[in-house]
Amino acid sequence: MRRKEKSWPEMVLVSACLLGIKCRYDGTSRSYRRLKELLKGKIPLPVCPEQLGGLTTPRPPAEISSGDGREVLRGRARIYNVEGQDVTKNYLRGAKETMRIAHIYEAKEAIFQDKSPACGVEHIVKKEKVIKGKGVVTAALEAQGIKVIACNCF
Repeated sequence: MRRKEKSWPEMVLVSACLLGIKCRYDGTSRSYRRLKELLKGKIPLPVCPEQLGGLTTPRPPAEISSGDGREVLRGRARIYNVEGQDVTKNYLRGAKETMRIAHIYEAKEAIFQDKSPACGVEHIVKKEKVIKGKGVVTAALEAQGIKVIACNCF
């Protein structure tokens, strides 16, 4: 179902946890004070790529093995949770489903929680350290020309 009406407000993908949905790995949500300002005149489309990829909430935290989300998309890196399980296919499925939602609703922008292996825009976490890098979904969206804005609310 594609939007034909040009007068509709712009649709923006938003990390569901930023909208108060308790979908983070630990079963919590995050709030972002500037979110209302960033969404003014736009319609938020809540997405949790990790849930869309089939992971449960709560779930063990996970990290990208080497590189960042771009390397995962190229097949050069994997994602493992703290229990040692390879959850790469879940993250790739989540990226695919998020891309599908973006396409259906013609979203040209996303506001994502930074530091996540899925949504990280500017940073991801490795071995409890914050490093520069992109999550899998952000890398996929940006490769398709979708602007992704970082939310640094923790």
